[in-house]
Amino acid sequence: MRSIRPSSTARREGRARRGTSPVLAAVALASALALTATACGSGDADAGSDTSATAAADDGKLKIPDDIKDRLKEHGIDLDKWRDGAWKDWSKDDWLREANEFINPIIEDLWDPDRMRDAEEPEQEVDESDISGDQGVTDPTPEPVQAQAVPPSYHANAPTAGKVFFDSPEGTMVCSATVVQDPANPGKSNMVWTAGHCVHAGKKGGWYRNIAFVPSYNDGGKSAKELESATQEEIAPYGIWWGDWAQTSDQWIEQGGSTGGDGAAYDFAVIHVTPEKGSGGKSLEETVGSALPVDFKAPAVPQMKEMTAIGYPAAPPYDGQTLYRCQDRPGRLSLAASDPTMYRIGCSMTAGSSGGGWVATGSDGKQALVSNTSIGPVTSGWLAGPRLGEEAKGVYDAVSEKFAGQ
Repeated sequence: MRSIRPSSTARREGRARRGTSPVLAAVALASALALTATACGSGDADAGSDTSATAAADDGKLKIPDDIKDRLKEHGIDLDKWRDGAWKDWSKDDWLREANEFINPIIEDLWDPDRMRDAEEPEQEVDESDISGDQGVTDPTPEPVQAQAVPPSYHANAPTAGKVFFDSPEGTMVCSATVVQDPANPGKSNMVWTAGHCVHAGKKGGWYRNIAFVPSYNDGGKSAKELESATQEEIAPYGIWWGDWAQTSDQWIEQGGSTGGDGAAYDFAVIHVTPEKGSGGKSLEETVGSALPVDFKAPAVPQMKEMTAIGYPAAPPYDGQTLYRCQDRPGRLSLAASDPTMYRIGCSMTAGSSGGGWVATGSDGKQALVSNTSIGPVTSGWLAGPRLGEEAKGVYDAVSEKFAGQ
């Protein structure tokens, strides 16, 4: 299996993870599939090491919620040491991996413009040669569809889209993500939908760290060159929102891998976020002015006329700084007979678009999120995403209920 390589030779080669999801999905596709998910980049591992972890400030002193303190202590994590760079220790014993062990204290100013801009696309792949042995339904490979640039401002044309940044053992990484509605807090959602591989490493690792969401990243659609001198407000006009909880499926945690396609049919995750700095008491949904409903009973592929996938592709010929979308009629892709059949569309987007939302007319006739980018071929040309069913609804409902009334 071949993997996608980072586009910049100045960055070290990072192993990109493919969007796999929590339920073992498996085997592999024909040709070589690259997980167009986490744009894993090897950013400066020391960036932000002198920043302070904060959840709230009280008279200029550090104040961390008691529940986070307690969880850190339970795992032998000293918050001051974490703030000073201990989060960069990825040793097996210290890498928390269980579903209830997600810990992500805010490190203020860690995600500065340079660090966000330098996050790289991932390297990931799946060998397509085994697809002929699958017993599920797979339609012919779709014709390539050229991704179209979303016109700036992104907030006006795709207000729910944004980027997820995080740190992994390979370096600074990035995925795409979508603001979604929260049933427990209508009109005031702080929930973001992305791929499972954008928050958790799967069977050989644990939760990624310093997970943060930036809605309408680079809202003005500036070029990579222009962004070199861009301000924080130009890159993150609606602020930086840190994940205070994330959830993905047990299958991804137990089966997911960076290669081979394991878990792709269950490659989804929900992140609950909180602003790094004051948002005037507004939720994420109120701040960006929109949130998509999620449809867990979308029509079967033969009844779907078209889907639109959106994201920030980072592997060549793209640079990860601008937003694109593809629209196509979906087909079916089966990686393993025991797993749900995935959606597949023609699309030229590459690594970095992983986790980005797929929008279609839902079962109620309205536009809704029905999938997210999980995998695609190394050479680009198409993308595949999981069909959202009961497992996905369980993850979504659990996060919503956890923050009900807050």
